[in-house]
Amino acid sequence: MPATNQLLIFAGSTRHNSFNRKLAQVAAHMARASGANVTHLELADLDIPLYHADLEARGTPPDVMKLKQIMLEHPAWIICSPEYNGSYTALLKNTIDWASSPVKSDPAWTDGFKSFTGKVVGMLSASPGALGGLRSQSHLLPLLVNAQCWVAPRAFALSHAGEAFDTDGKLVSEKHRHSVQAVIDQVLFAAARLAR
Repeated sequence: MPATNQLLIFAGSTRHNSFNRKLAQVAAHMARASGANVTHLELADLDIPLYHADLEARGTPPDVMKLKQIMLEHPAWIICSPEYNGSYTALLKNTIDWASSPVKSDPAWTDGFKSFTGKVVGMLSASPGALGGLRSQSHLLPLLVNAQCWVAPRAFALSHAGEAFDTDGKLVSEKHRHSVQAVIDQVLFAAARLAR
């Protein structure tokens, strides 16, 4: 069983100047300072194609198998979700679709939700708008619950993100840092309790 302080953090964006990638970096730094063993995953580092069943029938891509294993090994996650058209990104949905799809040729992975079941997930988002990506979180929540995750009730949506980071990528506001820390703390606390 993995240690309960194993925390996976990733953003649903690969854009170079993505506010959510910056927020994921901030969260990773803060979580490490809190004693968590953090894996900060950049989805751009994985070669994951657009999901379709015909492609899957020819074999699950190697980087999808790598993603499944990484998710399995971490009892706690934080997802930084951008908001496109009032919802989460196609990249994030595609990542979850692949990771939750059963691998019929491998008995160890016939349960599609193997990597998801019982994971404690915290949600963060950042947006230039006033809501901070809150609508993406409202759509992501039922998707994660359907995948049998435990979603932390504490979440944070960073509004006006264009002014929220300094030149080093750190959050300017102490209030914002406190809000991110509160999500980290709750996720790690819940993961430890659920592991008992």
